[in-house]
Amino acid sequence: MQVSIINRSHHPLPQYATPQSAGLDLRANLSQPITLQPLQRCMVPTGLYMALPPGYEAQVRPRSGLAARHGLTVLNAPGTIDADYRGEVCVILVNLSQEPFVINDGERIAQLVVARHEQVVWQPVETLDATERGAGGFGHTGL
Repeated sequence: MQVSIINRSHHPLPQYATPQSAGLDLRANLSQPITLQPLQRCMVPTGLYMALPPGYEAQVRPRSGLAARHGLTVLNAPGTIDADYRGEVCVILVNLSQEPFVINDGERIAQLVVARHEQVVWQPVETLDATERGAGGFGHTGL
């Protein structure tokens, strides 16, 4: 699929790391490094602007290496970029570790997954069909 994109960063367009990757790597577009203190959050610009086709969204997700090694994650994971959004793609990062983390220009900070979605039309009813699970919720199936 083709997606229109403006790249106002000084980095290459997001790319897939391997032929079977679902996510494209997003890079920080910074004039100077950002030091993220423990439990601090910030919006990191990417310099990218895109126009997704109707019926698609882009999900901003954490990078597993940053999360596992440094406790850095996307705060609203997954963040959704709607097809009608035309502003800069930014990543809300949070440092969940006990150590400061420095985000440098060009660093891969998140991944972007483009996915098709549907919009619902609600059908109000008085009852729902029965299932084996019923209203069983969090942890109802045990370990």
